Amino acid sequence: QVQLVESGGGLVQAGGSLRLSCAASGLTFSSYTMGWFRQVPGKERLFVAAISFNGGNPRYTDSVKGRFTISRDNAKSTLYLQMNNLKPEDTAVYYCAAKNIGASIYSSWGQGTQVTVSS
Repeated sequence: QVQLVESGGGLVQAGGSLRLSCAASGLTFSSYTMGWFRQVPGKERLFVAAISFNGGNPRYTDSVKGRFTISRDNAKSTLYLQMNNLKPEDTAVYYCAAKNIGASIYSSWGQGTQVTVSS
């Protein structure tokens, strides 16, 4: 049974930083593309960043480029999202997700962690 558990969310002032973690179990972590998504109440869940199974090809939505960094430690089966220069519009529930090599959709999701950025 795949489990993804996010942590590291919280309340921070604008301009501050947070580091999210996603601990994975029940899967061969190094065989999965991993991603971060975020969602605000009443809106659809949106893509934030993703990283390939081997740590290559990091990609980001335009609004976080230059501020967020996605990384992974396959030895620890953990995904990270370093978020710097946070803005109030980054406020959301952040989810990590896993997509097997060759798959077209993310099949496993965490429960989410709240990030709130005050102005």
